[in-house]
Amino acid sequence: MNRNVIICRLVLENPAVTQREISQELMVSLGTANSLVKDCIEKGLITPGKLNESYELLPAGKTLLNEHKVDGAVIIAAGFGSRFVPLTFETPKGLLEVFGERMIERQIRQLHESGIYDITIVVGYLKEKFEYLIDKYKVKLLYNPEYSKKNTLATIYHARNLFKNRNMYLLSSDNWMRHNMYHSYEGGAWYSSSYMEGETSEWCFDYNKKGRILNVTVGGQDKWVMYGPVFFSKSFSDQFLPVLEAYYEIPGTEQFYWENVLMEMLSGETAKRLPEFSEVGREIELYINRRPADEVYEFENLEELRRFDIKYQHRSDNEALELVSKVFSVPESEITEIRCLKAGMTNKSFLFKIKDRHYICRIPGPGTELLINRQQEKAVYDALSKYDITEKVIYFNGETGYKIAEYYEGAHNANPNSPEEIKRCMALVREFHKSGIEVSHTFDFQERIDFYENLCRKYGAIPFEDYSDVRGQMCELLSKLEKLGHKKVLSHLDTVVDNFLMLPNGTVRLIDWEYAGMCDPLVDISMCAIYSYYNEEETDRLIEIYLKRTPTTEERYTVYAYMALGGFLWSLWAIYKAFLGEEFGEYTIIMYRYAKTYYKKCMELPNI
Repeated sequence: MNRNVIICRLVLENPAVTQREISQELMVSLGTANSLVKDCIEKGLITPGKLNESYELLPAGKTLLNEHKVDGAVIIAAGFGSRFVPLTFETPKGLLEVFGERMIERQIRQLHESGIYDITIVVGYLKEKFEYLIDKYKVKLLYNPEYSKKNTLATIYHARNLFKNRNMYLLSSDNWMRHNMYHSYEGGAWYSSSYMEGETSEWCFDYNKKGRILNVTVGGQDKWVMYGPVFFSKSFSDQFLPVLEAYYEIPGTEQFYWENVLMEMLSGETAKRLPEFSEVGREIELYINRRPADEVYEFENLEELRRFDIKYQHRSDNEALELVSKVFSVPESEITEIRCLKAGMTNKSFLFKIKDRHYICRIPGPGTELLINRQQEKAVYDALSKYDITEKVIYFNGETGYKIAEYYEGAHNANPNSPEEIKRCMALVREFHKSGIEVSHTFDFQERIDFYENLCRKYGAIPFEDYSDVRGQMCELLSKLEKLGHKKVLSHLDTVVDNFLMLPNGTVRLIDWEYAGMCDPLVDISMCAIYSYYNEEETDRLIEIYLKRTPTTEERYTVYAYMALGGFLWSLWAIYKAFLGEEFGEYTIIMYRYAKTYYKKCMELPNI
């Protein structure tokens, strides 16, 4: 760290700066500050001013500052912010307001006040929400295509060219600084740090007397920790970025933060992974920038934000929280322990607590209004309300699809490889199939295939080379099933094991009846098989568990046919979702293979 730069900067910003203020900024004693000031005077960087206790910046000092001028800033804003649901279902974390001002806008404004206007925001999740900042602040946006799969190592990798041969701030969009800690000039690379008393799980610094960071550890006691903005000098980036680029290519680093690279460089681990960089870690210079208490804030979750800005205790301007507040007749401050649940393929859900009970609120995902008839779903739940089959629904809106249900403490999803659990699941399926429960709508495979096919064609070509042939095979199966004329009963249609809840008392619940309707009951066996990725042997065992006997050839044909049709239908569903920007990996191919494989198995069975 070039302390002369800091002193020259202080004089430029305030010619009447005192040596006590210099000592506080540099975190050195008054005696050391006095010596550093004398050194700057001797080098002709500054000179005592005409007024008492003032200084004047000399041309040599201005030249030194120009060599250390900040060129711009990169703001990371690509992530989801799962600990801030349900707010972040609608708004990226950095666009949340604190005391009426969006966090990212506060930082941009502070950068502008410091003369820094070259600002790039790295976006990913809800990227379109940031577009207005281009016009309002003349920022640039950089899209990180890997935001949903990798961590900040990949983010910096995609933004690496913005740092090369430049002095750059690296900021997080969701930080909040009480005071403006940015400057037009910086004396060297640093990481902002706050002091944590007692035990902490934060990333902790070890550093020498001059403030150079020597080691980083996760967790410690009474430590200065990583907290807030970072500054990358040209020289730091020259050393650090080649190592980061090499780490990006190493399998297993996908979930690394960029700080993991720094940690391994300092610890010597980099020398083991990448011998060509064996000396870089020991030479890398990054200094601790110790900040006063209560200056930098990194809100870890919604509860922390609520404590800081009481607006969020009473009125979050979030549709889901406002709904929960209304349904339970409580202020939003009494909605606690909010956390994101695993997002489904169709919906987003979050867990919350009211008094001593936990509940789940489901929010329909984008585009689902085209795919699911919520009024029909509500009709199914209404029909099931007198039976112990599904979850206990507290609230259901047939227009919006919002649902609030009780959360079952200690429950777990069914294990497709557990024969005992699958037996209990199939017993529940038999129960509602034989219950006589009816609704007025059916699930029509032909109609749904036509529907999804048309949706896909609106966005582009269906990518399977043999699609027309396979579609013809599906029509053949549908024709045969129609001739069989099986009685229709209320069927779930989405009997994935994740929808079966195994309760601690031994009972089972089947949740999420979005696709349910009147259909051939064997369709639920088929869907369970393909969702569990069962092979033929496992499928035959599942049929026997459900029927409690050996199936007839017609029954086996029916299950196989619906496996083929289900695979075909859900592959179209996944293609449509991919057009909307949601990818499900190999799921599309697996489902399409079921369509082709089980059509062939139907053809291999004796005539029925």
